[in-house]
Amino acid sequence: MMTRKKQTENISTMKTEAPDKFDLYIANVDEFKALNREKNELKEKITEMRRQFEETIQPVEDELNTIIKKLENNLSKIEGAAAPKTGTTKFGRGKLGIAIKNLLQANPDKAFKTREIAAALQTKGTAVSLWFNKYGSQDPEIERVPVGEGGKRFLYQIKR
Repeated sequence: MMTRKKQTENISTMKTEAPDKFDLYIANVDEFKALNREKNELKEKITEMRRQFEETIQPVEDELNTIIKKLENNLSKIEGAAAPKTGTTKFGRGKLGIAIKNLLQANPDKAFKTREIAAALQTKGTAVSLWFNKYGSQDPEIERVPVGEGGKRFLYQIKR
């Protein structure tokens, strides 16, 4: 039989020898949490970079599309043919508002009719009007200027 002193020595050496499965699990959980936190931070960074890229490129794309449309119209006039019908652009959820704001921000000194905004974005005027009636009227960045009789028509510009 072991003596009491010998048993105490065996227990104390067991504690210092190697971590048990619970210690290893906790160490892995901490490492997992750190990696997961880093992953989430990188995802947020990528999302922000994509948003900034979209905001930067959208006004330039809109301007390019407007110029291409004008070139096509002028070319058809020169050739004597009817102006080609250009398809309308369909914007995904939330993208129309971003495109409208980008257009207004790119031209802060100009007020637009809904028809002009639709032409610049190559979409339907009704879609632009609906967006302004539903979301644009409450948008703090967009100024709605009434024109015409009774103020039933509006021009839109970015607030300065």
